[in-house]
Amino acid sequence: MGTYAAVVLAGGAARRMGGVDKPALAVGGRPMRDRVLAAVADAEPRILVGWADPVPSEVRVTREEPPGGGPVAAAAAGLALLDAGATTVALLAADLPLLTRNAIGVLRRALDKPDGDHARAVDGACFVDDDGRRQSLCGMWRVSPLRAAVDRLAAARGGTLAGASVRALLDGLTVREVAWAGEGPPPWFDCDTDQDVHRAEEWAR
Repeated sequence: MGTYAAVVLAGGAARRMGGVDKPALAVGGRPMRDRVLAAVADAEPRILVGWADPVPSEVRVTREEPPGGGPVAAAAAGLALLDAGATTVALLAADLPLLTRNAIGVLRRALDKPDGDHARAVDGACFVDDDGRRQSLCGMWRVSPLRAAVDRLAAARGGTLAGASVRALLDGLTVREVAWAGEGPPPWFDCDTDQDVHRAEEWAR
């Protein structure tokens, strides 16, 4: 499947959790963002968008513009640090404590797999939850169409991506939806509330 890069989005205000540094919350004894970074340990480069201390020395760190500008602004900041030859990137929220390298492999294979539903290569592959909702920040994407989508959305919004929605960013891209059929808990599970963190902790035991 070749090489891939990873952009992990660790910003956000976590308003539903009192404004804590949500990715730093521990699940299974490790901060959630560390668990996500470990799931993409074979990515080159790994880019963390948002504040973190400490962070592995080989992980590149940047911030979205403006700070707190939302996931699309953060994705744009991460894409800006990719190497020139990067063709595939995992775009991941930092609050996915159940993500594994196996799940990343599933996404990579889904991105590359041809099937009868898509005459051309898809632009991205992401997990869907049990209700069929896309988990767009748990996906694998081709860099060129994703960058083009960022540029189109920025132009449509007068040059700013602050507050833009992920749905608007991905509108028009061809996406393969992947249902989790592997062993273990759902890798797309994100933690937006204290209850979610407790549930993830139970799964991680």
